[in-house]
Amino acid sequence: MAEYESDLTRFLRELKQKKPDLERKQREAREIWWDKSLDLDEQARFAKAHVPMQGYVYGTKPKLSG
Repeated sequence: MAEYESDLTRFLRELKQKKPDLERKQREAREIWWDKSLDLDEQARFAKAHVPMQGYVYGTKPKLSG
């Protein structure tokens, strides 16, 4: 009895046979967009510049006396 192979599995297998460099291109694209080292100084600047949102955005802000 033949082992079942889904349409998706068959499609991916055939695609990889037609385009043998597909996985290499995927890895290269991932390196461009995702695999980056973090700049800790930049992360600290982002955290320091964060402005917290007020509790109820549609309310009015209290007036400061002074």
